[in-house]
Amino acid sequence: MGDLHNLSVKALASLLQSKEVSAVEVATRFLARTGGNPHHAFLDIDSEATLVQARASDAKLAKGNAGPLEGVPIAHKDVFVTRDFATTAGSKILKDYRSPFDATVVSRLRTAGMVTLGKLNCDEFAMGSANENSAYGAVTNPCDTSRIPGGSSGGSAAAVAARLTPAATGTDTGGSIRQPASFCGITGIKPTYGRASRYGMIAYASSLDQAGPLARSAEDCALLLSAMCGPDLDRDSTSLDVPVENFSATLGEPLQGLRIGIPKEFFGEGLAVDVRTTIDAALQTLKAQGAKLVPITLPRTELAIPVYYIIAPAEASSNLSRFDGVKFGHRTKNYTDLVSMYKKSRAEGFGEEVKRRIMTGAYVLSHGYYDAYYLQAQKIRRMIADDFQRAFEECDVIAGPVAPTVAWKLGNNASDPLADYLADIFTLPASLAGLPCMSVPVGMGESNMPVGIQLIGNYLQEARLLNVAHQFQLVTDFHNAKPEGV
Repeated sequence: MGDLHNLSVKALASLLQSKEVSAVEVATRFLARTGGNPHHAFLDIDSEATLVQARASDAKLAKGNAGPLEGVPIAHKDVFVTRDFATTAGSKILKDYRSPFDATVVSRLRTAGMVTLGKLNCDEFAMGSANENSAYGAVTNPCDTSRIPGGSSGGSAAAVAARLTPAATGTDTGGSIRQPASFCGITGIKPTYGRASRYGMIAYASSLDQAGPLARSAEDCALLLSAMCGPDLDRDSTSLDVPVENFSATLGEPLQGLRIGIPKEFFGEGLAVDVRTTIDAALQTLKAQGAKLVPITLPRTELAIPVYYIIAPAEASSNLSRFDGVKFGHRTKNYTDLVSMYKKSRAEGFGEEVKRRIMTGAYVLSHGYYDAYYLQAQKIRRMIADDFQRAFEECDVIAGPVAPTVAWKLGNNASDPLADYLADIFTLPASLAGLPCMSVPVGMGESNMPVGIQLIGNYLQEARLLNVAHQFQLVTDFHNAKPEGV
C-alpha cells in the first residue's frame, strides 16, 4: 500500500469499503506527507483530530453502516468554518479563530464519511488570483515552485496536485476554483450558484461565492459534488430547492452529437499561443469523440472585468464590516474609544488587497456613485447572463481557456494588482451569470506548465459538464500527470 497517496478518491473509497486498508492507515499516510508543510499549502493540521475522525470511520466500516466516502481524506479551504481546526480565511484578523460549528459543506462531507486532514491556505478572504495575498505566506505551485498556484483556492489545488490530499474543497467567486485547478494540472468544478450551501463559508461577495470540489479527475469531482450539494433552505437563503443528484450516474454517456460552443471572444488578442495551441488540441480530441464544434459569440466578455470589480468589492465592503474586533477576531491593544478600536483593529488585521477592495466597494456604494457604478454594473451583469442564454440556444456546452497564460512567476504582479484582475477575463462571465463551470487539465504549455480547458454549462447542468470531462479523461492521461518529484 505504499502508493496510497497516488490513488483516486474512488479507488480509496473502494479499498476502504472492502476493508483492504483502514481509515487510520490512509489518514496516517497522508498526514506523513504533510510533514514540513510542502508548498505551504496547509494553515492548520491537527493529527489527533484527524485520527479521531479516522477511527470513527473505521468503526462505521466495521459495523457496515459507512457512508459512501467513508475514511477518504479531504482538506478544506480555510474559508469554511470548522470546529476541530482553526479558521482564519487567510487573514490576521481571524488568527487562531475557532468556530463553534462546522460549515454545511464540511458537515455534509463528514456525513458521507470523509476524514478532514486540515485547513488549506488561500488568498485573504478569497481575494486574489495568485495566492500571494494570504497573511500567512504564499503557496507555491508543485509543478514549479518558483510560480504561483493560482488563487484564491491555491492551497487546495497545490495540495491535490502534490498528493498531500486526494481531494479538497474550494470556493469560486470569479474563478477561484477553476484558475488554480488549471495552473496546477488538476480538475475542479464550480456548481450552479445555490447548489452548495454557503452556510459557514466566510463571505467575500455573497451573490457570487460558491463552493466546489477539487480533485484529480472528473470522476472524483462527481462523487464529491454529490456529497456536498443539496438544499439548506433554513440556513442559506440563496440555497436552491433542488434535490441532490447522483452526478456519477451519467458519466458514461458518449459525446456523439454534443454541441460545444466556441466563443470567438475567448480566442482573440491576449491569449498566449501555447495556451491556444493546447486548447485547440483538446477541442479536436472532443471532436474526434463525436462532439460538434459550434462558433458562438459572448459579446460582453470584456465588460465582465469592470462589472465584477464593482459588484464584488461592493459586497465585500458590506460583508467585512462585521470584522470589528468586538466579539471575535483581532482587537487592537491601543484604542481610546469605540471608533478608534474599529479603525485600528481593521487597519492591523486586514491586508493591502482586502483594504483596496473594501475602499473600492465603499466608494461605488456611496451617495452619488451608486447609480453611476453599482446599479449600472448590475444591469450589465443581467446582459451577460442573457448572452449565455442566447448562446445555449445554439450549443449544449461552452468551451474555452481558463486563463490567458500559464501560471506566472511568484511576485511578477506584486506591484500591479490590475494584472491579476485582467487574468480573470475568461472565468468572470460565467460567475456573474451564476452558471456551472469547470477546469479540466488538457496538456502542458510554456515551461512545461499545465493548461486547463474551461467547460461552461447551463443552469443545473453539472452532470453534463462532468460527463464531457470524464469522456475526455477516458482517452487522455493529463489528469494523472504528477509534478516532478512528487
